Amino acid sequence: MGKLFIDVGSTYFKIYHDEKSIQLFRDFKKSIYNDLLEKAGSIIKKYSPENIYICSSANGGLSTLIIGASKSFSIKYATNIAYNSGINIIDSFIYKNIEAKTPPSNLIDVVILTGAIDGVDEIFDEKIFKFLKSFSYSNIVYVGSKNARNFLKKNIKDLKILENILDSKLKINENQLKNYLTNLYQADIIGKEEIKELYKITKNQIFPTPYIVNQALPNLHKNFDVVDPFIVIDIGGATTDIHYAKDLINHNLVVEGGYDRLVFKKLGVYRSRESLIFTAKSNEFVYELLNYLNLTEEVFEDKNATKFLMQLAIFLVLYKVSNHHNDYVELKLDRLNSIIFTGGVGQVLNKEEIEIIIKFFYTKILRFHNIPEILIDKEYKIWTFGVEAIKGGGNEP
Repeated sequence: MGKLFIDVGSTYFKIYHDEKSIQLFRDFKKSIYNDLLEKAGSIIKKYSPENIYICSSANGGLSTLIIGASKSFSIKYATNIAYNSGINIIDSFIYKNIEAKTPPSNLIDVVILTGAIDGVDEIFDEKIFKFLKSFSYSNIVYVGSKNARNFLKKNIKDLKILENILDSKLKINENQLKNYLTNLYQADIIGKEEIKELYKITKNQIFPTPYIVNQALPNLHKNFDVVDPFIVIDIGGATTDIHYAKDLINHNLVVEGGYDRLVFKKLGVYRSRESLIFTAKSNEFVYELLNYLNLTEEVFEDKNATKFLMQLAIFLVLYKVSNHHNDYVELKLDRLNSIIFTGGVGQVLNKEEIEIIIKFFYTKILRFHNIPEILIDKEYKIWTFGVEAIKGGGNEP
Protein backbone atom coordinates (compact mmCIF):
# COMPACT_ATOMS: atom_id res chain seq x y z
CA MET A 1 0.00 0.00 0.00
CA GLY A 2 3.01 2.36 0.02
CA LYS A 3 3.41 4.93 2.77
CA LEU A 4 1.05 6.80 5.05
CA PHE A 5 2.02 10.25 6.37
CA ILE A 6 0.23 11.78 9.35
CA ASP A 7 0.75 15.27 10.75
CA VAL A 8 -0.78 16.02 14.13
CA GLY A 9 -1.48 19.74 14.05
CA SER A 10 -2.90 21.98 16.74
CA THR A 11 -6.26 22.06 14.96
CA TYR A 12 -6.29 19.35 12.27
CA PHE A 13 -4.93 15.94 11.47
CA LYS A 14 -3.36 16.07 8.01
CA ILE A 15 -3.18 12.69 6.30
CA TYR A 16 -1.39 12.04 3.03
CA HIS A 17 -1.66 8.75 1.13
CA ASP A 18 -2.35 7.55 -2.40
CA GLU A 19 -1.09 10.89 -3.79
CA LYS A 20 -3.77 12.91 -2.02
CA SER A 21 -4.22 14.60 1.34
CA ILE A 22 -7.15 15.09 3.68
CA GLN A 23 -7.62 17.27 6.75
CA LEU A 24 -9.66 16.15 9.72
CA PHE A 25 -10.71 18.59 12.45
CA ARG A 26 -9.54 17.41 15.88
CA ASP A 27 -11.88 16.76 18.79
CA PHE A 28 -10.08 18.28 21.78
CA LYS A 29 -12.25 16.38 24.23
CA LYS A 30 -10.59 13.14 23.13
CA SER A 31 -7.01 11.94 23.29
CA ILE A 32 -5.00 12.40 20.11
CA TYR A 33 -4.66 8.64 19.68
CA ASN A 34 -8.35 7.84 20.14
CA ASP A 35 -9.48 10.76 18.02
CA LEU A 36 -7.10 9.81 15.21
CA LEU A 37 -8.23 6.17 15.21
CA GLU A 38 -11.88 7.16 15.24
CA LYS A 39 -11.45 9.51 12.29
CA ALA A 40 -8.84 7.69 10.23
CA GLY A 41 -8.72 4.13 11.58
CA SER A 42 -9.94 2.65 8.32
CA ILE A 43 -6.99 4.24 6.51
CA ILE A 44 -4.39 3.45 9.17
CA LYS A 45 -5.23 -0.26 9.29
CA LYS A 46 -4.28 -0.58 5.61
CA TYR A 47 -0.63 0.20 6.39
CA SER A 48 2.01 -1.62 8.36
CA PRO A 49 3.64 0.28 11.27
CA GLU A 50 6.91 0.33 9.28
CA ASN A 51 5.22 2.40 6.56
CA ILE A 52 3.48 4.94 8.78
CA TYR A 53 5.30 8.23 9.35
CA ILE A 54 4.10 10.73 11.94
CA CYS A 55 4.99 14.37 12.61
CA SER A 56 3.57 16.74 15.20
CA SER A 57 3.28 20.49 15.55
CA ALA A 58 0.49 20.32 18.09
CA ASN A 59 2.08 22.28 20.90
CA GLY A 60 3.01 25.48 19.11
CA GLY A 61 6.48 26.09 20.50
CA LEU A 62 8.10 27.07 23.79
CA SER A 63 8.20 30.42 25.56
CA THR A 64 11.37 32.15 26.67
CA LEU A 65 12.53 35.20 28.62
CA ILE A 66 15.92 36.70 27.72
CA ILE A 67 17.97 38.77 30.18
CA GLY A 68 21.16 40.27 28.78
CA ALA A 69 23.79 42.97 29.09
CA SER A 70 23.01 44.89 25.91
CA LYS A 71 20.44 45.02 23.12
CA SER A 72 23.13 45.46 20.47
CA PHE A 73 24.90 42.17 21.13
CA SER A 74 23.84 39.71 23.86
CA ILE A 75 20.06 40.18 23.60
CA LYS A 76 20.13 40.59 19.82
CA TYR A 77 22.16 37.40 19.33
CA ALA A 78 20.15 35.35 21.84
CA THR A 79 16.91 36.58 20.23
CA ASN A 80 17.95 35.43 16.77
CA ILE A 81 19.15 32.05 18.02
CA ALA A 82 15.90 31.54 19.94
CA TYR A 83 13.66 32.39 16.98
CA ASN A 84 15.71 30.16 14.67
CA SER A 85 15.26 27.32 17.15
CA GLY A 86 11.47 27.58 17.14
CA ILE A 87 11.28 29.34 20.50
CA ASN A 88 8.78 32.14 21.20
CA ILE A 89 10.17 35.15 23.05
CA ILE A 90 7.74 36.45 25.65
CA ASP A 91 10.01 39.28 26.78
CA SER A 92 13.63 40.46 26.82
CA PHE A 93 15.31 43.23 28.77
CA ILE A 94 18.67 44.68 29.74
CA TYR A 95 19.85 43.49 33.14
CA LYS A 96 20.46 46.99 34.49
CA ASN A 97 16.68 47.57 34.25
CA ILE A 98 15.75 44.45 36.22
CA GLU A 99 14.38 46.26 39.26
CA ALA A 100 11.79 48.01 37.08
CA LYS A 101 10.60 44.82 35.36
CA THR A 102 7.34 43.07 36.19
CA PRO A 103 7.89 39.30 36.49
CA PRO A 104 6.04 37.08 33.97
CA SER A 105 2.63 35.93 35.17
CA ASN A 106 2.68 32.64 33.24
CA LEU A 107 5.10 29.73 33.35
CA ILE A 108 8.19 30.39 31.20
CA ASP A 109 9.61 27.32 29.46
CA VAL A 110 13.20 28.57 29.34
CA VAL A 111 15.08 31.60 30.71
CA ILE A 112 18.22 32.69 28.84
CA LEU A 113 20.89 34.66 30.73
CA THR A 114 23.62 36.20 28.61
CA GLY A 115 26.07 39.04 28.34
CA ALA A 116 29.70 40.16 28.09
CA ILE A 117 32.66 38.50 26.39
CA ASP A 118 34.93 36.18 28.34
CA GLY A 119 37.26 38.09 30.64
CA VAL A 120 34.83 40.93 31.35
CA ASP A 121 33.83 41.45 34.98
CA GLU A 122 30.57 39.94 36.20
CA ILE A 123 27.44 41.86 35.21
CA PHE A 124 25.05 39.92 37.44
CA ASP A 125 24.55 40.40 41.18
CA GLU A 126 22.08 39.37 43.89
CA LYS A 127 19.16 41.08 42.10
CA ILE A 128 19.01 38.30 39.51
CA PHE A 129 18.25 35.69 42.17
CA LYS A 130 15.44 37.77 43.68
CA PHE A 131 13.88 38.26 40.25
CA LEU A 132 14.09 34.57 39.31
CA LYS A 133 12.30 33.61 42.52
CA SER A 134 9.38 35.87 41.62
CA PHE A 135 8.03 33.71 38.76
CA SER A 136 7.96 30.10 37.55
CA TYR A 137 10.15 28.62 34.81
CA SER A 138 11.05 25.11 33.68
CA ASN A 139 14.58 25.57 32.34
CA ILE A 140 17.34 28.15 32.68
CA VAL A 141 20.52 28.45 30.62
CA TYR A 142 23.57 30.75 30.86
CA VAL A 143 25.51 31.68 27.71
CA GLY A 144 27.54 34.67 28.84
CA SER A 145 31.01 35.50 30.17
CA LYS A 146 32.95 32.71 31.88
CA ASN A 147 33.64 35.06 34.79
CA ALA A 148 30.04 34.82 36.04
CA ARG A 149 29.63 31.05 35.75
CA ASN A 150 30.61 30.04 39.28
CA PHE A 151 28.61 32.84 40.88
CA LEU A 152 25.44 31.94 38.99
CA LYS A 153 25.88 28.17 39.24
CA LYS A 154 26.24 28.39 43.00
CA ASN A 155 22.98 30.30 43.42
CA ILE A 156 20.67 29.06 40.66
CA LYS A 157 19.37 25.51 40.88
CA ASP A 158 19.61 23.39 37.72
CA LEU A 159 21.35 26.14 35.75
CA LYS A 160 22.60 24.87 32.38
CA ILE A 161 25.91 26.47 31.39
CA LEU A 162 26.86 26.58 27.72
CA GLU A 163 29.50 28.26 25.58
CA ASN A 164 29.37 32.06 25.50
CA ILE A 165 27.42 33.24 22.44
CA LEU A 166 29.80 36.23 22.18
CA ASP A 167 33.39 35.62 21.16
CA SER A 168 36.24 38.06 21.86
CA LYS A 169 35.48 39.93 18.61
CA LEU A 170 31.73 40.18 19.35
CA LYS A 171 30.93 37.57 16.71
CA ILE A 172 28.23 35.02 17.34
CA ASN A 173 28.75 31.46 18.62
CA GLU A 174 25.34 29.93 17.99
CA ASN A 175 25.75 26.15 17.98
CA GLN A 176 25.49 25.12 21.62
CA LEU A 177 22.55 27.39 22.51
CA LYS A 178 20.75 26.61 19.27
CA ASN A 179 21.11 22.85 19.78
CA TYR A 180 19.99 23.15 23.41
CA LEU A 181 16.86 25.16 22.50
CA THR A 182 16.06 23.00 19.48
CA ASN A 183 16.25 19.85 21.59
CA LEU A 184 13.95 21.39 24.21
CA TYR A 185 11.47 22.31 21.48
CA GLN A 186 11.57 18.86 19.93
CA ALA A 187 11.30 17.12 23.30
CA ASP A 188 8.30 19.27 24.19
CA ILE A 189 6.46 18.22 21.03
CA ILE A 190 7.30 14.54 20.81
CA GLY A 191 7.65 13.98 24.54
CA LYS A 192 4.00 14.59 25.33
CA GLU A 193 2.24 11.49 26.58
CA GLU A 194 -0.48 11.88 23.94
CA ILE A 195 2.14 11.91 21.19
CA LYS A 196 4.05 8.97 22.67
CA GLU A 197 0.83 6.94 22.47
CA LEU A 198 1.05 7.17 18.67
CA TYR A 199 3.98 4.75 18.73
CA LYS A 200 1.27 2.08 18.94
CA ILE A 201 0.69 2.59 15.22
CA THR A 202 4.19 3.41 13.93
CA LYS A 203 7.66 1.92 14.28
CA ASN A 204 9.30 5.10 12.95
CA GLN A 205 10.52 8.03 15.02
CA ILE A 206 7.99 10.82 15.48
CA PHE A 207 9.45 14.20 14.51
CA PRO A 208 8.41 17.83 15.02
CA THR A 209 6.78 19.08 11.82
CA PRO A 210 8.88 22.28 11.51
CA TYR A 211 12.06 20.19 11.57
CA ILE A 212 10.69 17.90 8.87
CA VAL A 213 9.70 20.82 6.63
CA ASN A 214 13.21 22.25 6.93
CA GLN A 215 14.69 18.96 5.75
CA ALA A 216 12.71 19.24 2.51
CA LEU A 217 13.97 22.69 1.54
CA PRO A 218 17.42 21.97 0.02
CA ASN A 219 15.87 19.83 -2.73
CA LEU A 220 12.48 21.46 -2.99
CA HIS A 221 13.13 22.56 -6.57
CA LYS A 222 12.94 18.88 -7.56
CA ASN A 223 9.29 18.79 -6.55
CA PHE A 224 8.08 22.37 -7.07
CA ASP A 225 8.62 24.93 -9.81
CA VAL A 226 10.41 27.17 -7.32
CA VAL A 227 13.15 29.71 -8.04
CA ASP A 228 15.82 30.64 -5.49
CA PRO A 229 15.83 32.49 -3.24
CA PHE A 230 12.51 31.45 -1.72
CA ILE A 231 10.72 31.13 1.61
CA VAL A 232 8.07 28.69 2.81
CA ILE A 233 5.21 30.06 4.91
CA ASP A 234 3.30 27.47 6.94
CA ILE A 235 0.08 28.86 8.44
CA GLY A 236 -1.76 26.69 10.93
CA GLY A 237 -4.21 26.89 13.80
CA ALA A 238 -1.73 27.76 16.55
CA THR A 239 1.33 29.15 14.78
CA THR A 240 2.63 30.64 11.57
CA ASP A 241 6.12 29.49 10.57
CA ILE A 242 8.57 30.89 8.04
CA HIS A 243 11.31 28.65 6.63
CA TYR A 244 14.10 30.50 4.85
CA ALA A 245 17.62 30.21 3.48
CA LYS A 246 20.19 31.81 5.74
CA ASP A 247 21.56 33.91 2.88
CA LEU A 248 18.34 35.94 3.12
CA ILE A 249 19.40 37.29 6.51
CA ASN A 250 20.27 40.97 6.44
CA HIS A 251 22.26 40.94 9.66
CA ASN A 252 24.95 38.29 9.45
CA LEU A 253 24.10 36.71 12.78
CA VAL A 254 23.69 33.07 11.86
CA VAL A 255 26.97 32.02 10.36
CA GLU A 256 26.41 28.45 9.17
CA GLY A 257 24.89 27.45 5.85
CA GLY A 258 21.50 25.88 5.27
CA TYR A 259 17.97 26.80 6.28
CA ASP A 260 16.30 28.05 9.42
CA ARG A 261 12.82 28.80 10.64
CA LEU A 262 10.87 31.31 12.66
CA VAL A 263 7.89 30.18 14.70
CA PHE A 264 5.27 32.82 15.49
CA LYS A 265 3.25 31.28 18.28
CA LYS A 266 0.69 34.10 18.47
CA LEU A 267 -0.17 34.23 14.76
CA GLY A 268 -2.28 31.11 14.29
CA VAL A 269 -5.85 31.42 13.03
CA TYR A 270 -7.69 29.08 15.37
CA ARG A 271 -6.13 28.49 18.77
CA SER A 272 -4.21 31.78 18.54
CA ARG A 273 -7.09 33.72 17.02
CA GLU A 274 -7.36 36.33 19.79
CA SER A 275 -3.64 37.12 19.83
CA LEU A 276 -3.63 37.31 16.01
CA ILE A 277 -6.42 39.88 16.10
CA PHE A 278 -4.76 41.81 18.93
CA THR A 279 -1.51 41.96 16.96
CA ALA A 280 -3.41 43.12 13.89
CA LYS A 281 -5.22 45.93 15.69
CA SER A 282 -1.86 47.19 16.96
CA ASN A 283 -0.37 47.31 13.45
CA GLU A 284 -0.25 50.71 11.76
CA PHE A 285 -1.03 49.32 8.29
CA VAL A 286 -3.84 46.86 9.03
CA TYR A 287 -6.67 49.38 8.71
CA GLU A 288 -5.34 50.34 5.30
CA LEU A 289 -5.36 46.64 4.48
CA LEU A 290 -9.01 46.41 5.54
CA ASN A 291 -9.86 49.28 3.21
CA TYR A 292 -7.83 47.63 0.44
CA LEU A 293 -9.92 44.46 0.87
CA ASN A 294 -13.19 46.44 1.11
CA LEU A 295 -13.73 45.22 4.67
CA THR A 296 -14.63 47.00 7.90
CA GLU A 297 -13.37 46.50 11.45
CA GLU A 298 -16.44 44.35 12.10
CA VAL A 299 -14.67 41.47 10.38
CA PHE A 300 -12.59 41.01 13.54
CA GLU A 301 -15.75 39.91 15.36
CA ASP A 302 -16.91 37.54 12.62
CA LYS A 303 -16.39 33.97 13.85
CA ASN A 304 -16.55 32.69 10.26
CA ALA A 305 -13.86 35.02 8.88
CA THR A 306 -11.25 32.27 8.49
CA LYS A 307 -10.18 33.44 5.04
CA PHE A 308 -9.54 36.94 6.30
CA LEU A 309 -7.58 35.65 9.30
CA MET A 310 -5.39 33.61 6.96
CA GLN A 311 -4.78 36.71 4.85
CA LEU A 312 -4.05 38.68 8.00
CA ALA A 313 -1.51 36.08 9.16
CA ILE A 314 0.29 36.33 5.79
CA PHE A 315 0.56 40.10 6.03
CA LEU A 316 1.63 40.18 9.69
CA VAL A 317 4.30 37.51 9.39
CA LEU A 318 5.87 39.23 6.38
CA TYR A 319 5.72 42.55 8.21
CA LYS A 320 7.48 41.07 11.22
CA VAL A 321 10.47 39.91 9.14
CA SER A 322 10.65 43.09 7.06
CA ASN A 323 12.83 46.12 7.66
CA HIS A 324 9.85 47.80 9.38
CA HIS A 325 10.21 45.55 12.41
CA ASN A 326 13.42 45.30 14.43
CA ASP A 327 12.59 42.62 16.98
CA TYR A 328 12.78 39.64 14.62
CA VAL A 329 15.19 38.28 12.08
CA GLU A 330 15.13 40.67 9.11
CA LEU A 331 14.91 38.90 5.76
CA LYS A 332 15.81 40.34 2.38
CA LEU A 333 12.26 40.10 1.11
CA ASP A 334 13.06 42.33 -1.85
CA ARG A 335 15.26 39.51 -3.21
CA LEU A 336 12.61 36.79 -3.12
CA ASN A 337 11.70 35.04 -6.35
CA SER A 338 9.21 32.55 -4.86
CA ILE A 339 6.98 32.13 -1.83
CA ILE A 340 5.53 28.68 -1.14
CA PHE A 341 2.47 28.42 1.11
CA THR A 342 1.76 25.23 2.99
CA GLY A 343 -0.29 24.09 5.97
CA GLY A 344 -3.92 25.01 6.52
CA VAL A 345 -3.66 28.10 4.31
CA GLY A 346 -3.46 25.87 1.22
CA GLN A 347 -6.90 24.50 1.99
CA VAL A 348 -8.52 27.85 2.75
CA LEU A 349 -7.13 30.43 0.31
CA ASN A 350 -6.73 30.27 -3.45
CA LYS A 351 -3.88 31.91 -5.34
CA GLU A 352 -5.81 35.13 -6.04
CA GLU A 353 -6.72 35.56 -2.36
CA ILE A 354 -3.07 35.17 -1.39
CA GLU A 355 -1.79 37.33 -4.24
CA ILE A 356 -3.87 40.33 -3.19
CA ILE A 357 -2.15 40.33 0.21
CA ILE A 358 1.33 39.92 -1.28
CA LYS A 359 0.67 42.82 -3.67
CA PHE A 360 -0.48 45.05 -0.82
CA PHE A 361 2.57 44.18 1.27
CA TYR A 362 5.09 44.68 -1.52
CA THR A 363 3.63 47.96 -2.79
CA LYS A 364 2.76 49.49 0.61
CA ILE A 365 5.58 48.23 2.83
CA LEU A 366 8.48 47.51 0.49
CA ARG A 367 7.55 50.01 -2.23
CA PHE A 368 8.04 47.36 -4.92
CA HIS A 369 5.74 46.82 -7.89
CA ASN A 370 6.87 43.29 -8.72
CA ILE A 371 6.00 40.43 -6.40
CA PRO A 372 7.49 36.93 -6.01
CA GLU A 373 5.90 33.93 -7.69
CA ILE A 374 3.29 32.34 -5.44
CA LEU A 375 3.11 28.55 -5.13
CA ILE A 376 0.60 26.66 -2.99
CA ASP A 377 1.28 23.23 -1.53
CA LYS A 378 -2.39 22.23 -1.52
CA GLU A 379 -1.65 18.56 -0.94
CA TYR A 380 0.69 19.43 1.94
CA LYS A 381 3.44 17.34 0.34
CA ILE A 382 6.45 19.31 1.59
CA TRP A 383 6.63 17.45 4.87
CA THR A 384 6.50 14.09 3.07
CA PHE A 385 9.60 15.16 1.14
CA GLY A 386 11.24 16.01 4.47
CA VAL A 387 10.59 12.51 5.78
CA GLU A 388 12.10 11.06 2.61
CA ALA A 389 15.16 13.30 3.07
CA ILE A 390 15.74 11.89 6.55
CA LYS A 391 15.30 8.32 5.37
CA GLY A 392 17.75 9.04 2.60
CA GLY A 393 20.49 9.93 5.01
CA GLY A 394 19.60 13.35 6.39
CA ASN A 395 20.57 14.17 9.96
CA GLU A 396 18.08 13.42 12.68
CA PRO A 397 17.63 15.97 15.46
